[in-house]
Amino acid sequence: MTALRNLGFGPGRAVVVLAITQILCWGILIYPPVLTMPHLTADRGWSLAFGMAGFSLALVISGIMSPIVGGLIDRHGGNVVMAPGALAGALGLALLATTDTRPMYFVSWALIGVSMSSSLYDPAFATLARLFGSSARRQITFVTFAGGFASTVGWPATHLLLEHVGWRGTYLVFAAVMAFIVAPLHGFVLPRKPSPSHGAVVSGPHPVPEEPLRPEGRPFLLLAMAFALHALIMSGVTSNLLAMFERGGLSGATVVTLGALFGPAQVAARLIDFLLAGRTHPLWIARGAITLMAVSFGMLAFFGVSAPVAGLFCIAFGAANGVMTIARGSLPLLMFGHAGYGRVIGRIARPALFVQASAPFVVAAAVERFSDAAVIEVGMVAALAGLGCFLLIRPPRAASRR
Repeated sequence: MTALRNLGFGPGRAVVVLAITQILCWGILIYPPVLTMPHLTADRGWSLAFGMAGFSLALVISGIMSPIVGGLIDRHGGNVVMAPGALAGALGLALLATTDTRPMYFVSWALIGVSMSSSLYDPAFATLARLFGSSARRQITFVTFAGGFASTVGWPATHLLLEHVGWRGTYLVFAAVMAFIVAPLHGFVLPRKPSPSHGAVVSGPHPVPEEPLRPEGRPFLLLAMAFALHALIMSGVTSNLLAMFERGGLSGATVVTLGALFGPAQVAARLIDFLLAGRTHPLWIARGAITLMAVSFGMLAFFGVSAPVAGLFCIAFGAANGVMTIARGSLPLLMFGHAGYGRVIGRIARPALFVQASAPFVVAAAVERFSDAAVIEVGMVAALAGLGCFLLIRPPRAASRR
């Protein structure tokens, strides 16, 4: 009963609120463009590349704003920052549907970028760290576990709305969800006061560091570089991956079926991490995940594209990405502590978001200039480089148990 009361009325309700809003925000701000952009650009007579430039602008704006948003959450709390961010997203989505000029198109995406910086995983992690202190890893894991269902909800919902109300109506519905569901949940339901156990030393095999590292210098740079390499793999390689499978000889139906394995593998890996939270050091989680990514690319590079190999790739890659997302939230918390965590994770996210914005175009150009095989090899090399970064990181000294 105490646990249920905490979920309903105590700080624990932040987990429920953020689990819901992460599904909605990812499903509205990140996943729809792959489905909506062809309709939007065809209606306005623009090229698809020009249309996607707006989405890239949003990612760049998000990267610029992330440390600022994180610092504001550290000082004022998630409810004060995330609610206005949702309203900015609602305005951007509404403008996207109702204005047809090119300048206003980019203004719309700039507002959506502000919303990304204050609505997705990083601000959610910062909010949880402020509420639960150094014991927030389990809450972070649960929120990312729920967020793994965003594509399961977002893509079918977008497809259904496009069929019934068109792309303009779809974005207006999304704007209403951000304004009347996400913003009130963030503004009025997210708890304002930290948990009574905030900052307590966590018992278990991996206690809280006695002296967290300063968020600067070699460890910080290695961590930021590792997650930027992960962003390069995720955004660049995977955005072109299904097309590569088709060019490798697989049928369209087979490719779609294989792509559907990615989400369940991601969620299953997060569930396993949720069950093991507190027993496994996040640094080893990150090392294992990036190694699995390198192995999955190695399978494609050495055995070529076939249905069994591509299926194993999607399962392994999805599982690795699932736990890498958790590591991105929990590893900085363990290394640098919960004080100022929001700004720290925002600084780590900035280069990754810049890479994420440019990687699809860079990789697509590399495919045209070189070959699919070369891009797969680049994915393997990037994963190995990320592993090297994680191996060079040494965790801070842990507090002795009492």
